[in-house]
Order: sequence, then C-alpha cells, then structure tokens
Amino acid sequence: MTPLSIRVRLPAMTEHILLTIDGPRATIILNNPAVHNRLAPADIQAFIAHLDTVEATGDLRVLVLTGAGEKTFCAGFDLGSLKPGGAASGGEGGDGAGKGRGEDGGAGRRYGFEVLCDRLEALRVPTIGALNGSVYGGGTDLALACDFRVGIRGMRAFLPAGRLGLHYYPSGLRRFTERLGPGVAKRFLLLAEEFDSAELLRIGYLDWLVDRVDFATRVDGLAATLGGLAPLSLSGMKASINDIAHSSFDEATIRARIRVCAQSEDLAEGIAAVADKRKPVFRGR
Repeated sequence: MTPLSIRVRLPAMTEHILLTIDGPRATIILNNPAVHNRLAPADIQAFIAHLDTVEATGDLRVLVLTGAGEKTFCAGFDLGSLKPGGAASGGEGGDGAGKGRGEDGGAGRRYGFEVLCDRLEALRVPTIGALNGSVYGGGTDLALACDFRVGIRGMRAFLPAGRLGLHYYPSGLRRFTERLGPGVAKRFLLLAEEFDSAELLRIGYLDWLVDRVDFATRVDGLAATLGGLAPLSLSGMKASINDIAHSSFDEATIRARIRVCAQSEDLAEGIAAVADKRKPVFRGR
C-alpha cells in the first residue's frame, strides 16, 4: 500500500495516461492534448491497468479523472483504430467474452472502451470527473461513468454516433438513460445535438459549472471532502446506489454492506469523534 504521506508518480504503459497518488487521492490524467485526449487501444489498456492499481491500493479514498490542456477533456475513442465490421466501442477488452452473437453484432464480446467505462463506474472509491474542457464521442460516456462531474464554463459536449453509423454499446446507453433520462439520452444519441455548458448543467450532465480560475479549487475541495469521509461507508453506499440504479436491487446484499459498516472500527471512531467534538480519523476498517 502507498503510505498516506507519500506522493508518487507511477510508471505508465503509455505516457498518454498518467497516474499519480498523493495521500488518499489518486489522479488519472489523459495526456494527449494534441489529439484532444483521444484514447487508442494501448491507452485503454493502460487506463484499465491504472484502475486496477487504484482498486488494489487500500489507502486510496478518491479518484480524480481529468485531461491535459484547456480545450478538451476527452474526444473518445481514436476513430483511426475503428474498422467497419468491428465493435462500435473500439478495441477488444480482455473480459466480457461470451458465446454466440452478442448485441454488438460480433462474437458476443464487450470491447475496450465499454469495458473501461464500466470499470470506472464500478470502481470501489468515489470518482470525480474534472472536465477541463469539452467532451466528444465516447468521452461523454467516460465522464458519465464518474460519480461526480465538474465542468468549465464554455465547454461543449457532442456525441456523433448517429452521424457515423454506429450503434452505441449497451452499458453506455444505460448510463445516458439512467443519469439523464430517455429524453436527454435521445437528444445526445439520436439528434447528435451539441450542448453548451449552461445546458449541460441544466440537464444534470454536470454537477457543478465553474470558471476556469475556480476549477482546481473546486475539484481539490471535493476530493478533500471525499478523502476525509468514512471509506467503508462510501464504498458500500456507492455500490448500493449503483445496484439500485441498474435495477439490480438486492436487499440481502445491501444489508450485508450495512453490517460491515455497523461492525467497523470506523463507525466507533465516528461516534467517538461526535462525542469528543473533534474531526474523525477513519482507517477503512
């Protein structure tokens, strides 16, 4: 595990996807602004490997996902790697293989960009999408896979699947419909509408919209808040909320998560801190 007092920059399989760990906070930076932070298959593999690291590092409490540069957070999958007859989500993933023909029209497999967004959505720790610029294509779903989204005034969002002849992958359709409702999902996917920053806030795509000068402060404040809360409680409630949103509500599973928190040292510490009128120190156990 990484001690909370140490700041490290972990080696990446590609310099286009960078991971840093600073105390309880991990940050992944999409680092290819020359091409609007588009993700090629190798970038997706590196990204997923970094998510594995975050998942396995028990001291981490929050992940911030952002992009390099000031123009674009992410322009989605590198269309130069996309071939007719292949998957709409770009690049084969190592998991999710199935038998027979699947919804992507191929061999029943889930593909790299879909796997990446699903892994990000299901990550143990809360995630903040720090949208440093506009979001295009699959970048719109990558941002939706985060638990929270902070945007910059003047950014835009656009999803051109219908203009390209692509049918979006199932979990991406689910995220757009769950988070934004069928009507807004259809505006993104059927009309290929371009949204400005004010409309993105109004429809609930963004949780906060700030000026660029206030962007880092808002993101850092959210990360600090999440980093100081009880991690067992947050991870359990995040998983339960996701289950309910996915229509996979299972009361026994949720009650098992409740028992973990009820029997934890963190709950005892939280109660003691209230009695002592001090800030609690949670240890995730």
